[in-house]
Amino acid sequence: MRRILFTFTLLVAAVIANAQIVNPVNWSFSQKQISANEFELILTAEIENGWHLYSTDLPEGGPIKTSFNFENLENVELIGEVNASKESIETFDNSFQMNLRYFEGEVVFTQKVKVNGTGKVSGYLEFMSCNDETCTPPMDEEFSFELEGETAQVKETSTPEKAGSDRNYWSIFFIAFLGGMAALLTPCVFPMIPMTVSFFTKQSKTKAAGIRNGIWYGVSIIIIYVILGTVVTAVFGAESLNSLSTNPWFNLFFALLLFVFAFSFMGAFEIVLPSSWVNAVDKKADKGGLLGIFFMAFALALVSFSCTGPIVGALIVEAARSGGMAPVVGMLGFSSALAIPFALFAAFPGWLNSLPKSGGWLNSVKVVLGFLEFAFAFKFLSIADMVLDLRIIEREEFFAIWIAIFIGLALYLWGKIRLPHDSPMTHLPVSRFVLGTVVFAFVIYMIPGLWGAPVKLISGFPPPVDYAESPLGVGKSQPAGFVTDGHTTGTMALGIHTGPHGIPLFDDYDKALAYAKETGKPLLIDFTGKGCTNCRKMEDNVWVDQEVKNMFLEEYVIVSLYVDLREKLPEDEQFISETTGKKIRTVGNKWTDFQISRYNRNTQPYYVIVDHTEKELVDGYSYNSDPRSFADWLKTGVEAFKE
Repeated sequence: MRRILFTFTLLVAAVIANAQIVNPVNWSFSQKQISANEFELILTAEIENGWHLYSTDLPEGGPIKTSFNFENLENVELIGEVNASKESIETFDNSFQMNLRYFEGEVVFTQKVKVNGTGKVSGYLEFMSCNDETCTPPMDEEFSFELEGETAQVKETSTPEKAGSDRNYWSIFFIAFLGGMAALLTPCVFPMIPMTVSFFTKQSKTKAAGIRNGIWYGVSIIIIYVILGTVVTAVFGAESLNSLSTNPWFNLFFALLLFVFAFSFMGAFEIVLPSSWVNAVDKKADKGGLLGIFFMAFALALVSFSCTGPIVGALIVEAARSGGMAPVVGMLGFSSALAIPFALFAAFPGWLNSLPKSGGWLNSVKVVLGFLEFAFAFKFLSIADMVLDLRIIEREEFFAIWIAIFIGLALYLWGKIRLPHDSPMTHLPVSRFVLGTVVFAFVIYMIPGLWGAPVKLISGFPPPVDYAESPLGVGKSQPAGFVTDGHTTGTMALGIHTGPHGIPLFDDYDKALAYAKETGKPLLIDFTGKGCTNCRKMEDNVWVDQEVKNMFLEEYVIVSLYVDLREKLPEDEQFISETTGKKIRTVGNKWTDFQISRYNRNTQPYYVIVDHTEKELVDGYSYNSDPRSFADWLKTGVEAFKE
């Protein structure tokens, strides 16, 4: 009886231990013959609820994308690239400052091949998955196919319906709609509302006809701008724009474009289209009928281009960074905001009496928009600077520039600065005083960012805290024993380097353990990943806490082991894992196997505290964004080490 109970206890313990090794993506493979010598290789991923699998087209510098490596091709030729059965979901990740794509549920990848007689295909795929709290390390799955011409087995695979990127598209639509509302308040568009509506009400024989014509005018505006978004998508490709989002030259071009738009709005010059274009469209509009009304809307788009062009350009630039159909969705939102007032005022012309009169305030709207575009231009410049690692616009420089820009905007709103085309102002309107005060309060909020404050309200715009002249913050000294290399990073004896928020870290386990013994401190092992978004959240929200940071600096030696490093191990250091049975090819594979074999875990972030004999002092710590909880765990580790 005791033996049975003992065996049962071991089985329960094994189940509990193995439950900590997660594998949220289950792969299956099949093939389908589509002609005498062509096949479709089918690789199906079933993803657990709450988890997502990263897409195949992530930009550089982010998580590990799903990739397919066809290593051995015997009498087989690949046709085209791997295609997914549905569109990936897209979202902006504040940790990586980029748009990330991923799949949920089930997704089927297919690769067409051409076989000459009997053929074989083998290789492996690499993937990474995350949920809201943790990520798996890059994992690989081997596959093989045997293709035998017309005798090959045909296996059908159902194709899930497309999920789309609805969440991201709705946000783009909303932002573009706000941009259209701002364009309505510019001097090129606002005066056109009463003029155009009056034309429809006078030319239409009945009220119903006037309403119908006004609605068609609004619909025509939407059609024109949506066509513009469609052209942009067609020319650049639905996916290629997203891959360019971290391209330094693409971001540099966007920045220069926004500078031109900003200076135009501020009155340095006007961006106008050739008058011959406007005249040609005007002649078409004179023909009357629905076609004439359409060309009237086209004429509005051309005449108002000096005001709407910079806003449209900025919206397309931002939408283009999202890729997919985002430019089309953006133009739909922008044009809807422009079109709705024309249709409504045509239906209810009496509302025109409630509109404010045109005046100098319209030019002020343009100038304010110019300041905003000027500020956003530096966001694109900073991305190009970070990708090229030029360190011209580091975090401090970025904050200094934005503080200067918004001080200028506040002074403009208070009437202390006048720009070309501004009307004389005898008194300061209450609205400008209030708005100027809000802008100046925003300036005061940003100032601590120069000294290393997180400034979470604009998180995602400035460069990260470790891309700064002073990673620890202006005026703060480096950790004891730290030797700088003349720049923002530094090295210490035994391989310490500057980590997030200026915290000194090791990346070599043996060196870290030796240094922990030398200094008489416990060793904190940080299982992390370059592409682990939840790891970045812990660093941004927990490591930055002053109590946690002080304990890192004073009580612990820390080693960060990156499970997704792609650096190949020397041939004589590669091995087959005794735990998983998989080949350990890279440095990341090595640390993944270390985590699994020692601690029965394969997700990140995961923190372990050990003593000098490598004994685990307390239970490991997974994702929890509460700094107080993490600080208490660190204190428990110190107390256990001292016992």
